[in-house]
Amino acid sequence: MPHFTPRRLTLALGLALGLAAAPAFAAEADVAFTAQAAHGELNLVHGSDRITIGFITPNTVRVHALPHGQSSPASIVIDPRARPDALTEVKADTTGDVTTLSTSAAALRWDARNGSLQFSDAAGHVLLTQHGLGALANGTLKLDHGRGDPLYGIGGYNATEDASAGLLRSGTQTITAGEQGHAGAPLVWSTAGYGVLVDTVGGKFTLDDGRIAASDTSRGDLDYYLIAGAPKQIFAEVAKLSGHTPLFPKWAMGFTNSQWGIDEKELLQIVDAYRARHIPIDNFTLDFDWKDWGNDWGEFTWNTTKFPDGPGGKLKQMLDARGIKLTGIMKPRVHVDTIEGREAAEKGYFLKGNKPAKDYFSGKLVREIDFANPQARTWFFDHMKTAFQSGMVGWWNDEADNVGIDTQHLDMQRAIYDGQRAISNQRVWSISRNFYLGAQRYAYGMWSGDIHTGFASMAGQRARMLSAIDVGAMQWGMDTGGFTAGTPTPENYARWVQFGAFVPVFRVHGDSSQKRQPWVYGPTAEKAAADAIRLRYRLIPYIYSYEDQRRHSGVGLVRPLTFDWPNDPRVRNDVACWMFGDSLLVSPVVEQGQTAKTIYLPAGQWTDWFTGKRYAGGQDVTLPIDARSWSDIPLFVRAGAIIPTQPVMDHVGQKPVTQLEVEVFPADTRTQFDYYDDDGNSYDYEHAAYFRQSLAVQRRDDGVRFETGAVTGSFRPALRFYLLKIHGSAAGAVDGDGRPMKFFADPDSLQDSQGEGWASGRDRYGEVTWVRVAAGATRSVRVSPKR
Repeated sequence: MPHFTPRRLTLALGLALGLAAAPAFAAEADVAFTAQAAHGELNLVHGSDRITIGFITPNTVRVHALPHGQSSPASIVIDPRARPDALTEVKADTTGDVTTLSTSAAALRWDARNGSLQFSDAAGHVLLTQHGLGALANGTLKLDHGRGDPLYGIGGYNATEDASAGLLRSGTQTITAGEQGHAGAPLVWSTAGYGVLVDTVGGKFTLDDGRIAASDTSRGDLDYYLIAGAPKQIFAEVAKLSGHTPLFPKWAMGFTNSQWGIDEKELLQIVDAYRARHIPIDNFTLDFDWKDWGNDWGEFTWNTTKFPDGPGGKLKQMLDARGIKLTGIMKPRVHVDTIEGREAAEKGYFLKGNKPAKDYFSGKLVREIDFANPQARTWFFDHMKTAFQSGMVGWWNDEADNVGIDTQHLDMQRAIYDGQRAISNQRVWSISRNFYLGAQRYAYGMWSGDIHTGFASMAGQRARMLSAIDVGAMQWGMDTGGFTAGTPTPENYARWVQFGAFVPVFRVHGDSSQKRQPWVYGPTAEKAAADAIRLRYRLIPYIYSYEDQRRHSGVGLVRPLTFDWPNDPRVRNDVACWMFGDSLLVSPVVEQGQTAKTIYLPAGQWTDWFTGKRYAGGQDVTLPIDARSWSDIPLFVRAGAIIPTQPVMDHVGQKPVTQLEVEVFPADTRTQFDYYDDDGNSYDYEHAAYFRQSLAVQRRDDGVRFETGAVTGSFRPALRFYLLKIHGSAAGAVDGDGRPMKFFADPDSLQDSQGEGWASGRDRYGEVTWVRVAAGATRSVRVSPKR
């Protein structure tokens, strides 16, 4: 997309619409508008020019400046399928020169006397104020806010950029997808209770203390959204506007080994070594090696020298038998002197202005595909079909971030998503090397680029991940172990895998001469890494439920502490800890030889996952760290937690799960977890083929009450029972729906039984009551204390 200055945008829009070349609005900030309020919307009129202002949800106001009453198409940021429900609750009131629109969540106040627009929350606190709406003529948005408000969003960090600034944003910030692991969005938000989303590809934000300004946007008719709410509400509203994420396949919740420099024989040997050691793995990703790169159909066909059984599907069959999915790298360019290269040139599918250049791998000339062209996108996937049909089930899109187009990676994955969905009901999986808001609609994961090995690089991934999530890139991963600059030490590798077990996309990858299997780094590192991978697999039911929650809520599995404690100044720029779902706080070890680690725990009650030690929140705690066997992960359970777990398997779906063990840590306030499952592979969930059941708990004066809600969805899993482990309670009696449940002398006897019941005892957390209840039934269980 060409870059326009605001003046050039105004001229271009005017010419496109047949308008005069002069700016549509008067440039003076104090231009006089006539206000017209109707149907819950405010129209500010100046001659033939108009600004429409109105609530599109109870939390969100859209402001759209229309020169000569005309508009341009929305950018890729806005989901074309987004159709906000018509609001019937908007109240309008005009008193003198003041017009107010309000909902249950926010209010908007236009004062014609001073030309100001005020955006407030439901309690009447002014969040944002805009003066001089005439400045919109110059493509500039200026919003005043409270001094000292912490600001987040806009962009993250590339693979080599200094990330020490953390999550807070200030000064002039470029709005861009960037290169090598950068994530960007035209979004600024604050824990003070507001967000600003501008519909633009590119541009800049200037953040001063007390002011947000946006300029150099890609549309002449400036179009933006003001959002009121806490961080989770802001991202829910952003998802309504820019699009929700489809579900990744269930296997993608597991572990991926990516490798450059491999053939079919080594691939099978590595997979068999994982299986022999019972180290779980679900996905193996191939780099350049799988392609016949540089020959007649090199971008899209197998290298039969290295992978003789790839094209015919036999390799897929062998891997299916081992429970392994195969995914492969894709490049945005094709070789000029090949069948597809000549075809792309003939049809005009190469990116204009992108000259032939020597590929670093093949040494032959290549050019970049113009993925903004819908016909080029269709052509690209049409050639990918043979790889998909012969066994590739996911895609690693690489290097579409270096041509200066913010949407190149987005559109590349859009080609794959639309193409695969047109021919298959099998879910799409991908990772790409940057992110721009809107990409999430296309089964789009991202990773942090070609990062270095070493502890400093590993530590820097925390800010990279959390800042990417702060712009909506919820499905984030990294080259665990590092990609370049040598071999990680055994300690670095072990600690990095522990870190990777608590990010959304869990994978290892190294340079062409590097191996990243746990056993490569010696027995101590292997055990520490394998234990972390096994813990990840134990948590699959918990993790997969957040796939469903992200799809609906816009908030993913991992989130900065600001999402849950927006008013705590101690967490404003905290990258050392993050929430892994609602119930777990993790702070991986990222320093070499560390023997003690101090962590700030926010408000609440916390329990160490591994030791059972309890901590009050709102303070620093210091933990001893095992610097010899690297066996520990600082991981804390939040009071009120409901965490479903399953037996560790070699891969997701290896065996039917008939019982979930549910770790329950009751709190005085009621907490709820929505357990979710489906077939894990298809899009049938879009047609209600899923299983969702709420699990809720509360500690009361008469004991602990646990409830299972009504099931929604038509999918019926193999699940028969929840085995509740209610911590902190040694029951004297347990009843279900008012009737006494059968008592067993110990948990083993309960396990051996074929039905519901309960037992009590102790574990590492202290007193515990085990209760087994039928899954899928609506039940109310009361655990009464001993008298």
